[in-house]
Amino acid sequence: MSLQVILAVGGIPLLWSLSGWITASLLGLGPEYELSQSMVFVELLLLYSTLTGLPWSIYSTFFLEDRHGFNKQTPVFFIKDQTKSLVLQLLIVPPIVLGLLYTIQLGGQAFFIYSWLFLAAITFLFVTVYQEFIAPLFDKFSPLPEGALHTSILSLTSSLSFPLKKIQVVEGSKRSAHSNAYLYGFWWNKVIVIFDTLLEPGLLGRKEGEGEEEKEEPPDKEGQKVKGCSEEEVMAVLAHELGHWSLSHTLKLLAVSQLNLLLSLSMFAFFIEQQDVYSSFGFHDSRPTIIGIILVFQLIFMPYNEAVQFALVQVVRRFEYQADGYARQLGRGAALRSALTKLSKDNLSFPVADSLYSAFHHTHPTFLERIKRLPKLD
Repeated sequence: MSLQVILAVGGIPLLWSLSGWITASLLGLGPEYELSQSMVFVELLLLYSTLTGLPWSIYSTFFLEDRHGFNKQTPVFFIKDQTKSLVLQLLIVPPIVLGLLYTIQLGGQAFFIYSWLFLAAITFLFVTVYQEFIAPLFDKFSPLPEGALHTSILSLTSSLSFPLKKIQVVEGSKRSAHSNAYLYGFWWNKVIVIFDTLLEPGLLGRKEGEGEEEKEEPPDKEGQKVKGCSEEEVMAVLAHELGHWSLSHTLKLLAVSQLNLLLSLSMFAFFIEQQDVYSSFGFHDSRPTIIGIILVFQLIFMPYNEAVQFALVQVVRRFEYQADGYARQLGRGAALRSALTKLSKDNLSFPVADSLYSAFHHTHPTFLERIKRLPKLD
């Protein structure tokens, strides 16, 4: 939305002129130093994006999420979170953009190949370092304590020859009541991450050999039923995630995204030389590369991007069904149905959705679609 507003008021030429004025005033550099001006332009664009998105983020966190009992953030926590996010963007994004601009300007006619290789390397680097260095800046991660759940996870991963490096619990309850679990890392460096909100109270402290009591969930202090999944249900959720690994879903999606990036860059190589593209948005006498990137990828490619997004949603939804089937094959179908029911209730997920809207926007099938499909996966 913020980019469309900038375009509607002629803000991109204005922002580019402002970045040129800052570059000249502070650094004493003229318009011929396009790369320096582009870095200032990116910084200004990041600041604008953060400031315009802040009211919506506040409304979503402290009104919508809070109204339904999900928000656990204090205003101080929220401000720290937003500040760290902005600082990281200002430190990380401009160097990446600078490297991309260098490959475009110095790569000649085949620049799109060098740009693709550069962005692919950045993607792999980011995936490698995110869990170790970036994620801990926002949430607290700790090793899963020894106990029944720890033993069950090790047993399951060993039986599947899953190259598990460590199991972590993220303290998501300080941020939100929503629950999740995911796998992370390439090849031999696999990490299982479980949100503490996914676990029912007492599960972390349960020792090996202690059974789960067969009784109605006790109410919490506010009279509401306790949220979270039992050990068997958590194992079913992890079996689903391990299905994504065993069936190479992540690698397949990564390969598709990289091929799409290469194709997009090759098409961009044609549009970057078209002066009409720049003139249509107020750049009559110049063709700044960073402006071309924004105009082509965000606007000209919009129909193409929508088509690709639609196709990817269909693929991912199919992958979700396949991962459910994998969990079913491991004998955890009943526990997975129970876990999906609890997660849908705990997260207040609406069980149905318009089929057309869902086909475009929902990467995961709805709760009812998955429950109905599970018995057919035998």
